[in-house]
Amino acid sequence: MDLQRLNEVKNNSKVLYNKEAVEKALDTLAVKLTQDYADKNPIILSVMNGGLVFAGKLLPKLNFPLQIDYCHATRYRGSTQGHEIQWKALPQCPLLDRHVLLLDDILDEGHTVNAIVQACASQSPASVKTVMLIEKLHDRKATPDMRPDYCELTTPDQYVFGCGMDYQSYWRNTDDIYILEE
Repeated sequence: MDLQRLNEVKNNSKVLYNKEAVEKALDTLAVKLTQDYADKNPIILSVMNGGLVFAGKLLPKLNFPLQIDYCHATRYRGSTQGHEIQWKALPQCPLLDRHVLLLDDILDEGHTVNAIVQACASQSPASVKTVMLIEKLHDRKATPDMRPDYCELTTPDQYVFGCGMDYQSYWRNTDDIYILEE
């Protein structure tokens, strides 16, 4: 993809949440997670690549002992449409009897997060909870009652990018969250 086209995509897209709104949501999540996990010694699993920016912004706000690990499962592989789940890396920390907080950028249909939750559950953790930056609102979830355990932002059923979410593997690095306008 050429740089001019990438800049046009961003410049022609609409800001859904600016940096200040994202920071406010992160602060609210940090308060809730601190209340619920400060005394539980959790393992934070960041889902690569989308959860990387989100984790980098949220983790410094969590002022309690925790461990950090990651996993990498993907359905998108640089496109705007999902495919079959491909595992690139499983968590390395033992999850037995631990409280696991799974951090990811977006809950869309939820197939990827569902597979990761199942993989974590197979290790008999004390609990597995999902922490999402944003939830896409629609009725195509992997299971009818699927919702993130922690989430402060929502989006209509449109393609979004920024703040960890990508447009064809680009623009994860923006502070704002955009709705794609094409």
